[in-house]
Order: sequence, then structure tokens, then C-alpha cells
Amino acid sequence: MTQIRSSKADIGKGWDIGSETACRVVDVVSGTRFQPNGDLREGTSTIEGERSWGTDASWAYGITGTFLEAVRVLYLTPEATMYGAWVKERGNEVDIYQKQFLDLHQRLLVAKNENKRRSHELSAVLNELKHVVVERRNTTQNYTEEDVKWKPLNLSSRLSLPLLNLYFYLPHLLEQEDSLQPNIIFTQGRTGVSLVMGIPTVKRSKESYLMGTLNSLFYEMSAEEKNDCLVIVFVAEINVQFVNAIAETIIHAFPHEVQSGMIEVISPPPAYYPDFSNIKETFGDSKERVRWRTKQNLDYSFLMLYAQPKGTFYIQLEDDIIAKPGYFQSIKDVAVQQTSDDWLILEFSQLGFIGKLFKAKDVPLIAEFFLMFYKDKPIDWLLDHLLWVKVCNPEKDAKHCSRQKDNLRIRYRPSLFQHVGTHSSLEGKIQNLKDKDFGKQVLHKSHLNPPATVTTSLKVYQQYTLEKAYKGMDCFWALSPVAGDYILFSFTKPLQIEGYLFRSGNVEHPGDKIINTSVEVLPAEKANLPKDFLGNRRTSSNQTEDGYLKIGMFVNGVAEGIIPPSLGKILAIRLSIISESQVWALLSEIYIRIRK
Repeated sequence: MTQIRSSKADIGKGWDIGSETACRVVDVVSGTRFQPNGDLREGTSTIEGERSWGTDASWAYGITGTFLEAVRVLYLTPEATMYGAWVKERGNEVDIYQKQFLDLHQRLLVAKNENKRRSHELSAVLNELKHVVVERRNTTQNYTEEDVKWKPLNLSSRLSLPLLNLYFYLPHLLEQEDSLQPNIIFTQGRTGVSLVMGIPTVKRSKESYLMGTLNSLFYEMSAEEKNDCLVIVFVAEINVQFVNAIAETIIHAFPHEVQSGMIEVISPPPAYYPDFSNIKETFGDSKERVRWRTKQNLDYSFLMLYAQPKGTFYIQLEDDIIAKPGYFQSIKDVAVQQTSDDWLILEFSQLGFIGKLFKAKDVPLIAEFFLMFYKDKPIDWLLDHLLWVKVCNPEKDAKHCSRQKDNLRIRYRPSLFQHVGTHSSLEGKIQNLKDKDFGKQVLHKSHLNPPATVTTSLKVYQQYTLEKAYKGMDCFWALSPVAGDYILFSFTKPLQIEGYLFRSGNVEHPGDKIINTSVEVLPAEKANLPKDFLGNRRTSSNQTEDGYLKIGMFVNGVAEGIIPPSLGKILAIRLSIISESQVWALLSEIYIRIRK
């Protein structure tokens, strides 16, 4: 029987290798070959070339190595004559394999050469880059101190809001470059005040309460307090004509406050608002109500971010409120007297978002929280959620959470602001909310005035007489005055008067102001009138035909001033109406100070 052995040593020893059809074995991996003379030889292959054994050209050998496991071809001895023909046929196949191996080897050589060429090219590029880096480094080191100074840019004077993460919450802002620039700004650029008041307002179909709100705020402030605050009216409308109309109304009503920089008017750009048509309805609210509260969240956030860098504290108000006397000083005192800086909110009203005071440094955090959830809930709910996030432990009960929130939200009583609007900014909504902690509003302010006889040409309304007003018992209220009307205070004896204050309108009737009216005094001794009042002629514009001197005017419903000592004693003070008024006249405060 014929035996086939897998061991090279066995094949070399056990077979008749001298025969014409000797056994041949090719091991491509190791390069081992059995020659017909019985010697076992081993060869190696490299990527550089090939190696062959004996004189048989068909056994030329060369290969790179490891991509095939093994190829073996066995030629068996003639004892198995049935394999003779088969062996000859297999010899032709070996030649074919050999040619394929040679072709593959050639391809590998070409690939290697190409790899070397590419490697040289990459090395050259890398060297060039290194050279450029070194040159630039050397150039930078040679710069002078003048060369490396910051260069100022010509930036626009318009102010953008702090960006925070606004683009994440309001991606539509990326569509236009000026989507965070206030569209209209009327400002004198006041900053560095103690208190910034933010008042958002919108167009109302029924009645606007804005001017009454501003009048109440200014009415209860001293001149010193006005110099330490800033009131920002945010007209949350994109209609330019409407915004300009509001600004013009404010300028005419409060010229001194506008000129001094105490009040600003701004409006948002149209691109600030997203598409409200795709808003999801939640909490059973109608689509219109969801749109209203969503826009309100955006409006408050814009206003807060604009106001943030302008003062130490920021208080959120609304456009339909009145203020309690002394509110400004009370707010400052409460804020300054806090023993800890841990508080987040000081509340000066229990209603909604009215009278909420924040430290300016906390405003960005609060506004960003509002913007994160502006489509989800009303702003007063979001404010409460912010407190919960900061201090409430989910593993504790609601009472514990409430106590923790009270450390961040401190309530001041009595309330300093009262809601007076009836018609909400939401179309068709009636808002009869009242703050029970506000108390009764003072409609007039009393002073101890010197004895005098009071008279007027105005038609008095009901029981609101001038005598009661002068004594501090009530306000004086009369029908619309016309040119030539007057209010006269005649002293029982000549007095050294130091100063005067006449305030018109009150929180219930803020529009009933005295306008275009002069303040006049009648000196007891006309011979000593100073030149600064008379000039060079007795008919100076400062003096009336009946001997009175004009010393002041009503501005925004208030007349306040000092009477120069050089005028001597005064017999009377008169308020003279210069032109017809379209509104009634209401005097809520009369104060004549005697020089001591």
C-alpha cells in the first residue's frame, strides 16, 4: 500500500527519491523543498527578490510570506501507477500557481515603492510646516510693546442684552443679527442707581393705566430719591407708531424726569418674538391665553436683562398700580437691612409679579430660568418653581419645602403697591384683584399752614372745598379751569415765607392736574423789590399789573420752590391759570413754609 506522510523528515526517509517520479514537496510558507537527490533544503523569501533550488526552473521560489498558510504538492512513487497520469496533470497546475505568486510578488514591490514615495512627500510637507511655525514664533517674539496693544473697535452705541444661553431656548434669534437689540430706545444713559424699576406695558383696547402708574410713582418720591432711581418703560409692541406715541405722551407729561434721565422708554425688535401659531395649549387654557402668557414671559425676560447692569437692585412692577407714600425709602431700607445675602426675592406686594425685588447680580439667573420654560407656565409659577429647585428636598414634606423657600423669598408688610386696573391686557379679561395688605390709600397730604383767607374763582365740586384742603382735612377739587381763573391765599399778616409746595392730582384721579399755571407772590414792601425780579423796568415780565411777582410754574402738576429772603415779607400767594384746561383741577397737597 502507498502511505502518505505529513512529516518532512518521514517523506525524506521513507520514500524512493531516486525514482524518476520522485516525491516533490513544496512548502510555500517555510520555503522547504525536497530535491530528487534526497536532500532536504530550506530557503527563505524576502520582499526584495526570490530564491530557487536545483536546475528545475519550474521550482523558482520567491514570496513575501504570510498571506497563505501552506501549499503542498506531492508526487507519489510509481508503486501507485493509477496516480501517474494524475501527477502529470497536477504539475501543470503548479506552474500556474507559481506564475500567480510571481505576479503577486511584483505587485507588492510596486506598492512598497509607492508607499516610500508618498512617505517622502509627507515628510517634506511636515518639514515645511515646522519651518513656517518657527518663522512665526520668531516674528511674534520680535513684536514691540506698541505692536501688541489692544486695538479699539468702532462699535455701535446701541446696547445688546447679555446672551447667556438665549440661542438655545430661542433658536429663532439666530435668523437675524439684531434680534436682541432694542428696536427703539429713548434714554439719557443713566446708570449706577440704587433702584431700577421695570414697567412693561402693551396696547389695551379699553383703558390705559400707564400714566396714572407713573404719576403715582413720581408723586411719592422726593427730588433726592428721583436722582437715585431709574424707571424703564418697556413698550412690548412692535408697532413703531404706537411706541413713539407712548414716548411722546411721557415726554409731555414728565419733561423734568425725561430730561434728567430718570425715565427711559424701550421696545423689542420684531425678530425677538417666535412664531406663536404653534404654541401647545396647556392647563386647559385657550390658545389666546397661552399666547398671552408666553409673550408676557418673553417681555419680562427682555426687560430684566436690559435693566440688569443699570443699578444695584431691580424691582418688577406693572402698568396698572399705585404706590404707597414713602415706598422708595422703605424698599431701600428693607434691602439694605437684610442680615444675610442668601435671599433671592423681597416681596412688596402679594399679587402676581408686582413689587418683586431682586439683586441685580441675580437677574441673569432668574431671566434664564424664565426663558427655559417660557412656553410652559405663567411667570409667577415659574418664579415659585425656581425657589423649589434651589432649596426644596424631594425627600422632605411640603411644610419643610415651604420653610426653606421662605428663607429665599422674604415678604414685607404692609404692601407698598396696589393693583388698580380693571381691564387686563388679555382681551376680554376683567381683573378685579386687590392686595388686602395694602391698606387705605392716602388721597391727600396735610400740613400745618399759616393762618390765611383762601378764595378761588373755580367752581368747587361737592364738599371738596379749598378751605378743607388748606387745613389738611381733604383735597380741593374743582371743575375744569379756564384762562384767568385763580386760587388765592391771603395771609392775615405779612409773613417771611421760606418756600411752597402745591401738588395736584392723586392716586385715584392722577389726571386731574393743574397745568400751565404760575405761582405769584405779593411782597409787603414794593420799594425793596430786587432787580433780578424787576429788571430795569417796572413792567418786567416777572411782575403783574396788580403788583404780584411770578416766582414759579406748575410742572407735571407740581409747583415747588424757594422764596428769596430779599423779597421780604409776603402778603399773599396766588395760583394764576394761564390757559384753559381739558381736565378738572385737584389739589391734594398745600404746604407753605414759614422762615424761622
